[in-house]
Amino acid sequence: MNTADQYLKAVYLAQSLEDGPASTGMLAEMLEVSPASVNEMIGKLEQRGLVDHEKYKGTRLTDEGLERAHHALQTYCIIERFLANVLEVERFREEARAIESVIDDTVAERLDTIIDRRPECPDCFDAEADRCVFLEAPGGE
Repeated sequence: MNTADQYLKAVYLAQSLEDGPASTGMLAEMLEVSPASVNEMIGKLEQRGLVDHEKYKGTRLTDEGLERAHHALQTYCIIERFLANVLEVERFREEARAIESVIDDTVAERLDTIIDRRPECPDCFDAEADRCVFLEAPGGE
C-alpha cells in the first residue's frame, strides 16, 4: 500500500464519518499531517481521477477511487488482524498504521492466508470505532 492508498482509505472512512464529502481538516487529523499536505495529495489524486474535490465542500471518491480505497482498507484490516490475533501485539493499531505503507499486495495476500478474515471484510470496519467490529484485541483493547 502506498501513500496515495492511505489517503484514499482516509477519504473513504471520513466520508463514512461525515456522511458526505471528506473535509480537509478531518483528513489532516486522521492522517496526522498538515491541511496543506492533504490539499497537495488531494490535487494529485484528483488529477489521477480517483477523487472529486470541491473547494470548501470536501472530497469524494470516484468509482475507481472507491475500489482502491476498499482494497487499501482490506489490506489494513489484514495487517491489523495479523498483528492483533496472530502476533498478539497489544498496540496493534499503531503498528498497523506504521507499516501499512510498506506492505505490498504479495505480503498482504500471504498474511491473509494466515489470519481468519471474515468474508464481509472490510465492510465490517467501523470508522467511528476505528476498528473491525469482529477483531479480538489482545489485552482487552
